[in-house]
Amino acid sequence: QVLALLLLLSPPLRGLALQLHSALTGSYVPGTHSVVFVTGLNEHIARDIARAIMDRRLAACVNILPRSSALTPPSPHISLGFVLFFHSPQLVKTRTSKIGELSNYVRSIHPFETPEIISLPIEQGNPAYLRWIEESVPRH
Repeated sequence: QVLALLLLLSPPLRGLALQLHSALTGSYVPGTHSVVFVTGLNEHIARDIARAIMDRRLAACVNILPRSSALTPPSPHISLGFVLFFHSPQLVKTRTSKIGELSNYVRSIHPFETPEIISLPIEQGNPAYLRWIEESVPRH
């Protein structure tokens, strides 16, 4: 019981225990993969960022969504009040363990000083698709 409690309380040991359970049972461990939302200034920049992510094998797939708009509150740098921005959002599917590397890389190539990079864990999904993500993105 003490060993089981240690496995559940220690994040590195918990992750290892979940991976072992997944390997033995073939079940998906929720949160193993994530969808990362990244915005680009326009479709051309979004494609360049997507291509760079894929070239580095940081994702299994990048969807470039149709142009959208965002309303932001006033900032000290803009005196016009609320601002409407147009951008090309991207949905990046990857291993959760790659998010730090992915985020650092996107920040290094993105034209915005503070690019929007938000990740959400995948709790459930098509098992075959989740396996495909696993196979497409190297662990290290």
